[in-house]
Amino acid sequence: MTAEDGPTPGRRERKKARTRQALADAALRLFLERGYDQVGVKDVADAADVSVTTLFKHFSGKEALVFDQDAEQRAALVAAVRERRPGTTVLDALRAHLRGLLVCAHETPGFRDFRELVENTPALAEYAHRMWLRHETALAEALAAELGTPPDAPSVRALAHYVLAARQLAGGSTDPGPALDEIFARIGKGWADLVD
Repeated sequence: MTAEDGPTPGRRERKKARTRQALADAALRLFLERGYDQVGVKDVADAADVSVTTLFKHFSGKEALVFDQDAEQRAALVAAVRERRPGTTVLDALRAHLRGLLVCAHETPGFRDFRELVENTPALAEYAHRMWLRHETALAEALAAELGTPPDAPSVRALAHYVLAARQLAGGSTDPGPALDEIFARIGKGWADLVD
């Protein structure tokens, strides 16, 4: 089959990505305008000009519409550990990765509104918590592989937990970069025997 015979897989994937982004954008706009509980999935589908069935092909549920980059975030956390530069500790790599995300988010227009939406909506706060727990497991596994410890070792699971908590704590600061640096300095002291 040639390119003239029909759409190439690249085009199909780009269309899927555009639809997914249109749904996520419509959902966030509607949730911020009306409130999360006042918007249904049909409202979001209508705003993105797709069917509800199409919406559910892209998202597992209403909460997932807000956290549309969940899989990408998890993959990036693992990559920060596994693909770090030679001589860079896992903590330095994670701090740099999370610092970049936080600084970028705080400079993004509408970030505070998004954060307030999540924090003030119990369903979204609970979903965010479950999402971070999934990230915690993936991060603990990556850390264990790099540090040569069992993936269920309490020290590695705790390290993954505190790294992710650092992002959330620093994210609430007016100046998240230095806040994250301070938290990671403390984490580094507590896990020095494992990560250095």
